[in-house]
Amino acid sequence: MAKKKQASVTAFEKLGVFYLGRVHDLEAGATTPNLLLYDAKDLTTHAVCVGMTGSGKTGLCVSLLEEAAMDGIPAIAIDPKGDLANMLLSFPNLRPADFRPWIDAAEATRKGSTPDEYASQVAEKWKAGLAEWGQDGTRIQQFRDATDIAVYTPGSSAGLQLTILKSFAAPPQALRDDADAFRERVAASVSGLLALVGIDADPIQSREHILLSNLFQREWQEGNDLDVATLIGQVQSPPFDKIGVMDIESFFPSKERFALSMSLNSLLASPGFAAWMEGEPLDVHGLLWTPEGQPRISILSIAHLSEAERMFFVTIVLNEVIAWMRTQSGTASLRALLYMDEVFGYFPPTRNPPSKTPMLTLLKQARAYGLGVVLATQNPVDLDYKGLSNAGTWFLGRLQTERDKMRVLEGLEGASAAAGASFDRQRMEQTLAGLKSRVFLMNNVHEDEPVLFQTRWAMSYLRGPLTRQQIQTLMEPRKETVPAEQPAPASPRARSAPKEKRSAVEASTSKPVIPEEIPQGFLATTSAGAPDARLVYRPALLGRADLHFADARKGIDQWETVAYLSAITGKASGDVWKDATLLTDGAPEVSGNPETNAEFGSLPSLAAKPKSYTSWKNAFKAHVYRNRTITLRQCKALKLTSTPAESESEFTVRVRLAAHERRDEAVEKLRKRYAPKLARVQTQIQTAERRVGKETEQLGQQKLQTMISAGATVLGALFGRKVASVGTVGRATTTMRGLGRASREKQDIARAQQKLEELHTKLQELEAEFEREVEDLQASVDPDAVEITEKAIHPRKSDIAIEPITLVWTPWWIGSDGIATPAHV
Repeated sequence: MAKKKQASVTAFEKLGVFYLGRVHDLEAGATTPNLLLYDAKDLTTHAVCVGMTGSGKTGLCVSLLEEAAMDGIPAIAIDPKGDLANMLLSFPNLRPADFRPWIDAAEATRKGSTPDEYASQVAEKWKAGLAEWGQDGTRIQQFRDATDIAVYTPGSSAGLQLTILKSFAAPPQALRDDADAFRERVAASVSGLLALVGIDADPIQSREHILLSNLFQREWQEGNDLDVATLIGQVQSPPFDKIGVMDIESFFPSKERFALSMSLNSLLASPGFAAWMEGEPLDVHGLLWTPEGQPRISILSIAHLSEAERMFFVTIVLNEVIAWMRTQSGTASLRALLYMDEVFGYFPPTRNPPSKTPMLTLLKQARAYGLGVVLATQNPVDLDYKGLSNAGTWFLGRLQTERDKMRVLEGLEGASAAAGASFDRQRMEQTLAGLKSRVFLMNNVHEDEPVLFQTRWAMSYLRGPLTRQQIQTLMEPRKETVPAEQPAPASPRARSAPKEKRSAVEASTSKPVIPEEIPQGFLATTSAGAPDARLVYRPALLGRADLHFADARKGIDQWETVAYLSAITGKASGDVWKDATLLTDGAPEVSGNPETNAEFGSLPSLAAKPKSYTSWKNAFKAHVYRNRTITLRQCKALKLTSTPAESESEFTVRVRLAAHERRDEAVEKLRKRYAPKLARVQTQIQTAERRVGKETEQLGQQKLQTMISAGATVLGALFGRKVASVGTVGRATTTMRGLGRASREKQDIARAQQKLEELHTKLQELEAEFEREVEDLQASVDPDAVEITEKAIHPRKSDIAIEPITLVWTPWWIGSDGIATPAHV
């Protein structure tokens, strides 16, 4: 049994393909053993999934996301209904105790069972369902190991929180340079914000929309970030005098602008809106990959939001995805997925809500960047099918009304025409009329014809929408690992001098006398101390250097200015830069005079000697050479090297994409090499079978079908994207033996039998050769097996320019308890 099970698993675990189900025979009303394997890169031309409640749409889309995760493809999933959090309910051990917290107790009662009994029934049902489709707990574990799953609840603390502050950050320079894309980004952001405050604004005629658009455009073009508080001030006092040819007061009087600013202020002051300001930044790269570069499924659950809040958030997310997309390199491989579980209302045919323009932009342009968009709906009537004609794959399930079918057929016909493919409307209509639950019609422009299939069993427990409390339970362990949001971090200068307590603080009201040739200055006091605190200046060394990093082989040639601050303690002997702190904000401003009534800490005698500063300057040069480096990461197998500005996560993601691209290219080469060989062998087999069929037509027909099945096994293993049959090679061998016995009784077909045996052997040899190449290919393109090394690039010694070392006096507040607190933050 174990061997047979392993064979079935191997049949659908292929390179770059998604196991979605098995081919369904509509006339027979039964599902065949033939697998439905979908090419991952076909999703770069996007997909639409349509089906009424109970059609199995959620199961199909969850299965697609599971398969993408196992192939190393990350996804952002917008979830308006609350179903997708079910992906966290995937249990490798399949124990009743795993399911027990998530079953519906009321449903258990209706079925006449206790919750514990019902949990056992569900566990057995899931185990049996998975086994029927060649899956088990091991595959579930592979799915969980392959991806990181997180549920975000914007505007709520139930799941992980997302702050929208970054959503009004200036777009990347590449997007600002694209006039059309920049204009669309401004319009969508303003429309989303106005929708949130209840203003249905026309971008052409609405004064509110025009004013805010001008404010956004002005700030963003200069690279300035925006927030609601800044907008309120600028609405009341715009930084320009005219809009178009009219002065601002004529176009939009201040009294009426005040009403708009009050609406925005009410939004900002609302306790509910405060939750939108908390959490992780809305960063697309962070939603798609972990800091270590592992693919993620980020579920953005918005079921708890009002319609206006949903529209606002979806619009912001789509705009952020577009901005991220435009910073990526082009690729023909699938890089990431954007999935929306219910697109109804966000992409209508006549209206133009804020979400529609960015959605259409993604459908038209995302393909070039390897971003696949998958949209699902159970309400097919109110969809813009002209826009959806950009989708290359349609998954059509059971539909509720005749009107739904007609609208879907219109959209499908438009998509086929856009792709230059034929469309048989009458046949398609008849097929749609006979669909049952979990049976879908797949129309893929990359395939020869539509295919009917039944969806596989989802590995995730599909228990229905989760409540906020259930999401909170799932995300609670995750929240414990995420640091709570803190105020803005202290500057590096403050961290270089933490609070400390001394039994006695030695200080004098007189500043130590320093030779004129020693540069010195005072850091500004930026914080107030307690009423009984004393202000004491302590000595420190400030070192500044210009560094040149150069490596012609790695393409590195850049300059960097660094500054270090080192407190002078003790006798100031030894390595004074050992504990120096790098000032990431750059060198601080140094003034010439101290605060009045300040005291001064003691100054070691060495710090009053000019020769010491010459020595410390040389020591500083050695310090920055040793400690200030650029770390480059290399992947020799793929001939990739990181850039200085590229993070570890970004480089790991680039390596993964390169591995996927190499895999797709290699698979395509295998297809081109083996397809003609297979075609020739199959043609020869059919010719030999026809010769045998002259004498024994029935036997010949059976053997012909057997040999075609055997060929389909190799073809399916090779191509993946077509229909694949499993378990047929063994039957072909058995049939050959029977054919051999028959041929001994009939000498007139002996030669044909021998030819068939030879062709069968040739087919097996071809299959073995192919399997060896597939194994080698899998090993060579596995992203997790590719080695990434690091190399430290030191600055070029001859180009290190050191400025004179400065003696700086850093202010500290000394409380009555002896605790010293930095005053220069």
